[in-house]
Amino acid sequence: MTQAACKPERVMWSTKFTYDSWMESTGVPIHTGFFVEDLRTVELGWWEERQCMSAFIQLLGSEGVSSSRITEIPAGESTRPLKFALDEVVYVVAGRGLTTIWYDNSSAKKSFEWQQHSMFLLPHGCHHTFSNMQGDRPVRLLHYSYLPLALSAVPDPDFFFNNPRHTPDDLVEQDDFYSEAKMVQAAEGDAGLGLRVYWYGNFFPDMRAWDKLEANVRRGAGGRSVYIQFPHSEVSAHMSVFAAQTYKKAHRHGPGRAIIIPTGEGYSVMWEEGKEKIVVPWHECSLFVPPNRWFHQHFNIGGSNARYLALHPPMQFHGHAEKVEDRAKDQIEYPDEDPFIRKRFEAELAKRGVQSLMPDEAYTNRNYAWSKAMGKQ
Repeated sequence: MTQAACKPERVMWSTKFTYDSWMESTGVPIHTGFFVEDLRTVELGWWEERQCMSAFIQLLGSEGVSSSRITEIPAGESTRPLKFALDEVVYVVAGRGLTTIWYDNSSAKKSFEWQQHSMFLLPHGCHHTFSNMQGDRPVRLLHYSYLPLALSAVPDPDFFFNNPRHTPDDLVEQDDFYSEAKMVQAAEGDAGLGLRVYWYGNFFPDMRAWDKLEANVRRGAGGRSVYIQFPHSEVSAHMSVFAAQTYKKAHRHGPGRAIIIPTGEGYSVMWEEGKEKIVVPWHECSLFVPPNRWFHQHFNIGGSNARYLALHPPMQFHGHAEKVEDRAKDQIEYPDEDPFIRKRFEAELAKRGVQSLMPDEAYTNRNYAWSKAMGKQ
């Protein structure tokens, strides 16, 4: 890889970024479009520099803000040590294994085990390796970071990978660095976002079974959510759970949110205001990224609760209306939605021999109070 390959000539208003040129220089497959149906089976290719099978996920909504990538580790093997200058979220798509992290010139190492649907943060500036603890099948990991933004600011990959700069050791006095996340009361200023508590930590053992959720009345469908903040990082996430045969309200925000499905069967509808609607089918381990300021809406057509986990871009890209009183512009209430939405949902359920559990009153009463029983596991 040459530096020239990562420093393309700049063209006014070009949507090809330094990150795109760097991806292409690796020779690894790049998957584009609106969604990836199954991260467990998406095509991979050999990455010579990393000595592993990998693939980049460059969906339309990434918008040069966030990076998603798959790494596969063969049975019983480990990845080469790598030092990365940015915080990176890792979600375990398939398999069971071990991560070890350490800092420059430090004897302190931290190792922790994970399983399918675990999620954890690799702190910036640490070295790390991944090991597959299974002897009969590969592991697949999804990586999420802000590398496209970083390479636009400093168009030099060597600045971010294996940089010799020493990073302060954050492990020495943190025996619980990868213990299970803890609940924290939200600051008073977060009340406008409907946030009362959030979970703070580096390790979430199983997002498919995580049950520490609160009612999310703003989005409808009797759903419940968990908000996640990783320590000493601007990286954040949230996960929502909602009941079978129901659907959430349409809403929009900024670019770069990677949405993973830990469990459930359904679809989402995405559209730019006033334009054609795109239907995105999903099930366990699907991935999609709503484009910037596109409305999107989630539908559970399966027989049990569905979950979607959203990995967030930096706060600068959350893209909500500027004033709290204007946030109604970012959400469509059930009484105001396109009749296509309800009609399509009921038709999909009819194919399965079931009916919608959406209350009729929700379509006429904007202040409808959802039953606390809905959405419970």
